[in-house]
Formats: sequence, structure tokens, C-alpha cells
Amino acid sequence: MSRNGDRMVRHVSRRGQTRRAVLAGLAAGAVFGVRQLAAEPAPMVTVWKDPSCGCCSGWVDHRRRSGFTVAAIDTADLAAVKAALGVPGELASCHTAKIDTYVIEGHVPAAAIRRLLAERPAALGLAVPGMPIGSPGMEGGTPQLYEVILFAAQSTTVYGRFIGGEPR
Repeated sequence: MSRNGDRMVRHVSRRGQTRRAVLAGLAAGAVFGVRQLAAEPAPMVTVWKDPSCGCCSGWVDHRRRSGFTVAAIDTADLAAVKAALGVPGELASCHTAKIDTYVIEGHVPAAAIRRLLAERPAALGLAVPGMPIGSPGMEGGTPQLYEVILFAAQSTTVYGRFIGGEPR
């Protein structure tokens, strides 16, 4: 072989190593990036609840088990909290929460909140009116099918149907 041939072989070899190094670096960066996204904590949930309500405490526990950080505030004046946050009376339930820019009213499951935060619709928040049997915090008995409502200042729409904490 000639010197030019040797150099050419070395050059190709170096280029191949460089390509491998670049591809390995990109793969590592992609894996690291996915791990970073997965490791990012969910935003803080602030919950206003009646201090003696067991289902409200159950919902707070559901949030924590689902990976959310929760600050629970006991209050005897939930009506004032709901009014200040813009919860329509027909959507009221036993506790009210705030996560990021959204209001969460009642026994909304973690899956619906995660979807809300991923999609970021133009809305005030989500609500589960009343206290459906089997919804997060209301476990026990035969779970009922219930609706999660997306609400804005002047409108509401069904955002999902659930049994327990699972979409249907």
C-alpha cells in the first residue's frame, strides 16, 4: 500500500470513530433528555378543604401517590375560595385546588390533570361535580361512571369519562 492509501485508511477510520462518537453522544443526550423530562416533578397542587372531610384527605393522598407535591389548606370558608377562583356553582364539590394556572374542583383523577397540563387548553380548569362513588378519594362501593368537565368563564365541555381513576 502507498502512503496515500494508509492515510486514506486512517482517515476513514478516524471519520468512522468520529461518526460513532457523535451518534453515541446523540443517543446519550436523547436518553438523558427523556430521563430529565420523566424526572421533572409535577407542579405544586394547593388544595383548600374542610379540615374534617375524609374524602378530601383521600383525594390529597391520591395526588401524592400519583407523584404530585401537595399543600393542603384547611378552611371553613370554601365558598369564598371557589368564588375567588371562578368555580361555577353547578360544578362545585367538596374541595378546590389550584395547579399551575388551572383550578381543579372536586374528585378529578390524576390522569385528567396530567392530560390538562400536557394539552394546556384555554380554560379555567377541570371539575367533577358532586362526589361520585369510586372517584379518587371516594373509593368504596361500586364505582360509578362519571364525567370530568373542562370549564371556562362562559362554557363547559366533557373532558373525559372515568370509572375510578381510569378513563373510559
